[in-house]
Amino acid sequence: MTFDLILVGFGHVAQRFVMLLDEQRARIAGAYGFDGRVIAVCTQRHGRAAAERGLDAAALVARRRRGESIGAARPDLSTVDFIRDIAAKTPSAHESRLVLVETTTLDIAAGQPAIDHVRVALEGGAHVVTANKGPAAFAYHSLAAAAAAADRRFLFEGAVMDGIPVFNLARETLPLVAVRGFRGIVNTTTNYLLTAMEDGRPFDAALAEMQAAGIAEANPSLDVDGWDAAAKAAALANALLGARLTPHEVVREGISASTAARALSARSGGRRLTLVASAARADDGVSAQVALQELAADDLLAGLDGQQNGIIFQTDLLGEMAIVQRGSGLTQTAYALLSDLIAIARQVE
Repeated sequence: MTFDLILVGFGHVAQRFVMLLDEQRARIAGAYGFDGRVIAVCTQRHGRAAAERGLDAAALVARRRRGESIGAARPDLSTVDFIRDIAAKTPSAHESRLVLVETTTLDIAAGQPAIDHVRVALEGGAHVVTANKGPAAFAYHSLAAAAAAADRRFLFEGAVMDGIPVFNLARETLPLVAVRGFRGIVNTTTNYLLTAMEDGRPFDAALAEMQAAGIAEANPSLDVDGWDAAAKAAALANALLGARLTPHEVVREGISASTAARALSARSGGRRLTLVASAARADDGVSAQVALQELAADDLLAGLDGQQNGIIFQTDLLGEMAIVQRGSGLTQTAYALLSDLIAIARQVE
């Protein structure tokens, strides 16, 4: 079986995804019996390309790394219309073999245009996998309903903790277990910055390292002002706790160069200053926040340095459960997209 892939967004994550797909092609075929080919790529600034029999994705990656466009810009055709047009022309849409891979940048105002990208793809018969937090943070319930109505999957494992199976853990492996709350370090960039400042390194230099690595958001204020963590908290609360939050309803705090004094003071007292995202269910609904917290040294989250992150779930039947990622990067996020594609293949076969 061959899945046709439409890529919307072709930045660091999408480029690593197509290379990882190629690297793992033989293992995927042997273990799961399918292949994936990129038939369309759409970007905001670097052009578009499409071919019914498949594109040379590695060549497109090479072009982008040389700073070249991947094709004509087509300003006359919106991204939504591009997706709709490809889906209408592709037989795989009717055979449950068309997948939209959405990796555009988070829009913290309303989650757009990613929400529209997801919706039109589902309407056109495509499954959707995305690393963008916006759709789940702003429109989880309506998009999940649209996916169910279309008999397609809407998956977003890469939206919160890269390749760590947070959503799949709850959805696939915890029958009867209700998640009542969570707290975690979910933004790699801010945790790296806090660790760097504890070590006496400049805030701006550490942030530049995260941007150079492709880990920090293109707009770094999304990380340092707490918006990325707020979007992740909303996505988690919506998908796992049944909330109907947006990032704007998450109480939010960020960090800056001036946070260094607090981080150093906490460390000198045997504690750790961390940016914690949390949510909990109460009688009046679900509330969520992103806040700087001084944690005791024996707190699991206090032991997470640099690019490490982790989350602790409070559940009804299993008590507290924790999952930790000791390192993060482009490969981990790309893997999340690939794991979601494999989840779709398991359903379709």
